[in-house]
Amino acid sequence: MSYGIIGITILWTFLFGYLIVASVDFGAGFFSYYSKLTGHNNKVHTIIQRYLSPVWEVTNVFLIFFVVGLIGFFPDSAYYYGTALLVPGSLVTVLLALRGAYYAYNTYGSSKEDNITYMAIYGATGLLIPAALSTILAISEGGIILEENGKVVLDWARFLTNPYTWSVIILALVSVLYISAMFLAFYAHKAGDEGAFSVLRTYALSWSGPTILACLFAFFQINRQNPVHFSNMLDMAWMFIASLICFLLAVYFIWKKKNLGWSFLLVILQFGFAWYGYGRSHLPYILYNQISTADSITNDVMAGALIAAFLAGLLVLIPSLILMMRLFLFDAKYVSGSPLKKG
Repeated sequence: MSYGIIGITILWTFLFGYLIVASVDFGAGFFSYYSKLTGHNNKVHTIIQRYLSPVWEVTNVFLIFFVVGLIGFFPDSAYYYGTALLVPGSLVTVLLALRGAYYAYNTYGSSKEDNITYMAIYGATGLLIPAALSTILAISEGGIILEENGKVVLDWARFLTNPYTWSVIILALVSVLYISAMFLAFYAHKAGDEGAFSVLRTYALSWSGPTILACLFAFFQINRQNPVHFSNMLDMAWMFIASLICFLLAVYFIWKKKNLGWSFLLVILQFGFAWYGYGRSHLPYILYNQISTADSITNDVMAGALIAAFLAGLLVLIPSLILMMRLFLFDAKYVSGSPLKKG
């Protein structure tokens, strides 16, 4: 296996970790605000804050690893994506800063009452950040980043009028809400909070239909945008069929109110099969037809060092997340809201 394939597999894994962890975080922000508007705030707010308190500070670690690794493994990505993504990247940075400001206000502020304006910003960023980040997938299919007179430019007209761009944005939005609602419903059930579970279960079921429809819409839009990639996806159709089966089982369990831990695990597998199926069929290109794993990889010495460093990062990050979940998220007393013993 080449250094390029190993490198992009590691980076794709970091990005998948961000997809799951950040989706729960972003969706929780939207549901926190939405529940306040609909009068369910007293039912779900505590569960959401109990999840976010130990998690929000580590969410973006996955994204940082991916961005640094992408430039390290494939230096050409800085040239092509750097200029073209200046506007979307700057937007994401500002939105992350606003989101961080809300966390700081909510955690360390002297007033513990939620300001409706702050919550509105918090909820909006939970949708705008994944929408902005998802545009990278649309751009990666080619035909939008152009080289003119030695300069890299983004064809904004084609980007904004491209149905595939909007299909990816819609998919990102509904997927975030679906993943988050599925996890929070499981989390509320584990906490024994039936009021919160009832509301969040309704959210999960409500967003399951739009999620699968958005997946199908985006899937067939790839054929119009990039027929070669679509053909490669058909060659590994079993991965997408497995994803659909996991989706049906996950929704069945949440509908029947049983095996909720397995239900969320199936959600992870659902997106895992689709994520790696999409990524594998996209190879060898990272950006059609300008960046490939074969031609754009850094030198062998640097690639070997980066692979070792990023594998070490995974070996540290994953056990750290598991430990955090055992100490906080899935600790019986913490989940139920009971005070933890000191000392």
